[in-house]
Amino acid sequence: MMLLSTILKDIKTEHLNGPVDLEIAGMSADSRQISEGFLFLALSGTQVDGHQFIDKAVDAGAVAIVCSRKDIKVPEHVTVFYTENAHQAYALASSNFYGRPANNLKVIGITGTNGKTTTVTLLANLFNACGIKSGLLSTVRYQIAGEEFPASHTTPDALHLNELLALMVEKECEYCFMEVSSHALIQERVAGIDFAGAVFSNITQDHLDYHGTFQDYINAKQILFNNLSRSAFALYNADDKNGHIIVQNTHAKKFTYALKKPADFKSRIIENHVGGLALNVDGIETWFRLPGRFNAYNLTAVYACAVLLGMEKDKVLRELSKLDHIDGRFNLISSNRNVTGIVDYAHTPDALKNVLETVVDLNNGNGRIICVAGAGGDRDPSKRPQMGKIMAHFADLVIITSDNPRSENPQTIIDEVKEGIDITRQKKVLSIESREEAIRTACMMAQDNDIILLAGKGHETYQEINGVRNHFDDREMLYKYLNE
Repeated sequence: MMLLSTILKDIKTEHLNGPVDLEIAGMSADSRQISEGFLFLALSGTQVDGHQFIDKAVDAGAVAIVCSRKDIKVPEHVTVFYTENAHQAYALASSNFYGRPANNLKVIGITGTNGKTTTVTLLANLFNACGIKSGLLSTVRYQIAGEEFPASHTTPDALHLNELLALMVEKECEYCFMEVSSHALIQERVAGIDFAGAVFSNITQDHLDYHGTFQDYINAKQILFNNLSRSAFALYNADDKNGHIIVQNTHAKKFTYALKKPADFKSRIIENHVGGLALNVDGIETWFRLPGRFNAYNLTAVYACAVLLGMEKDKVLRELSKLDHIDGRFNLISSNRNVTGIVDYAHTPDALKNVLETVVDLNNGNGRIICVAGAGGDRDPSKRPQMGKIMAHFADLVIITSDNPRSENPQTIIDEVKEGIDITRQKKVLSIESREEAIRTACMMAQDNDIILLAGKGHETYQEINGVRNHFDDREMLYKYLNE
């Protein structure tokens, strides 16, 4: 139980109705989670307006409401507070409800289009390996002191986020490394968290179905850096043309990392093989188990972040060199044939280009590259033809298939991906709506020294069709048909 006044501390609100000295048993922005004695926060979203569920919340036992409309009609015994920014109020109230856990952690946020999951996971694994208890919040999983929890969103909603941060404090974690999505920043899910540092990886077209324009997408990413304090650090990729724009308004101390341009933390690729990378990092040559140019950037960001947090350079590189691949990120699938299988989460044009360029480098002309991929439904359709063009440019055989079609017609998505492929390249393109059949076909057609890249879903263990998530794991499927 907690006093309503404590939960609403430092939040700009206006009292509209009902008693204020209330003991609150719990809180939620989901009317289905409301029980007797709860606080309900009515949030207006892109799909649903929480104000429509106030009556349901009251019927379920809500004794207090925070909302962004003044025309709410509720029984006199129900307390109502008005706020101009309900999303921010929800985040701050969540933090207060769990005792402001972020104040007892060093929270590091990583944002960008690609590389977030690998970067935060490597950071958490690195610090834990060095005996520094750390928590992880990523697209793939949430992890606290060795205990794993399934991830529901890249960045959890504000209440769940603070619950996880509180558990990290309880488990005596010193750091929290978290992905911070553009959606979370716009929706103010991380409001009230004083980040000790933030990392920007890169930015390319993605989520325009939500943000509308690329500039709005950039503006969303900027929010993380705009809110940093002077005691924090802002680390950004100097090779990304928008890197300096992302951090232009920050109060934090700025640092750069790069492979091409001069930077505070600089790496150079010496060797790049299927089994890993040899990098010269700040003058020190080190072998890492993660292959690909994109991982050279990820590893450099991790190295730079760890050094900025006080770790010794030699120790960082020594421990980083021991760390293995991340689930769904360039995972090699074993085969009893002379065919290499790779599963990767690449689902944006730039990510697909990066992973295919890496496959081309690793292949070195020894065999064909077979690319199996599609595009997600109910997401930015403008990137679909771009992905088709990229696949046809780099791969010798392209099989366009379903990703997560969601509520869209899978064949329509496939046709839109094909629109980006020049007529001269159409002869090397197949369209197979069933993802399993597409994978089976790729494996049947593969010959000695060929590489099969299965892109788009990575770590996901489901395929979403018409609102239903059916079990589907790209790694299982590719292993099955490669070894059949």
